[in-house]
Amino acid sequence: MKIASFNINGVKARVQALTDWLASTDADLVVLQEIKSVDEGFPREHFQDLGWQVETHGQKGFNGVAILSRLPLEDVTRGLPGDDADEQARYIEATVVGTRAVRIAGLYLPNGNPAPGPKYDYKLAWMERLRLRAAELLASEMPVVMLGDYNIIPEPRDAAHPDRWTEDALFLPQSRAAFRAIVNQGWTDAVRIRDPWATRGPFTFWDYQGSAWERDNGIRIDHLLLSPQAADLMIETGVDRDARAGEKPSDHVPVWVRLAA
Repeated sequence: MKIASFNINGVKARVQALTDWLASTDADLVVLQEIKSVDEGFPREHFQDLGWQVETHGQKGFNGVAILSRLPLEDVTRGLPGDDADEQARYIEATVVGTRAVRIAGLYLPNGNPAPGPKYDYKLAWMERLRLRAAELLASEMPVVMLGDYNIIPEPRDAAHPDRWTEDALFLPQSRAAFRAIVNQGWTDAVRIRDPWATRGPFTFWDYQGSAWERDNGIRIDHLLLSPQAADLMIETGVDRDARAGEKPSDHVPVWVRLAA
């Protein structure tokens, strides 16, 4: 079972880019972030015609997450528990059934800038809610993949120029500590584990400004966290870097993991 995450940065603007990538991948399930569409506006029929089951949790103009799956989905839930007043569409869960069942938690974590400020307070509060939900998922003792755009640069090697990010919400010590508090529950950072001794990258995001892609001025903010049961099933993981070089690309690229499931 191949599971991927892709911040598409507007599904309507990048239907062709997403379609081209889907045609090139053997992924069985894809979690999308920043679909920037209400549920009714998502190009559902287009992807259904290509053989994908579609589940969305959308919001007008920004945010929004979705799941595309070639395998059966069960028990789909929307919204991160812990704050009934939170109206931002950033979280979706489902169980995908291959040779065994795997719980998928797809997320688009708040950016948090400018920091300090209310947006940063929201980011940290959201991460605490995620930590609590992550603990519940671990307690289920089933294979879980918690993946998406975390908007966290975990370490200096996850940025081409870490010194430029020291005041940014993605790299502030409190942000990184909140991410570690989740990982240290017992999750495996799949993209990092493929090359744990790398001193630079791999990157998953390159800004549209300042020739960031051409200069490889990237950061790693898209992560796949695996529960111990999922980590035991991991065969390989990767970053589809070439997607950034396509026509009208997202500023993110897909990250993926293949499980024996």
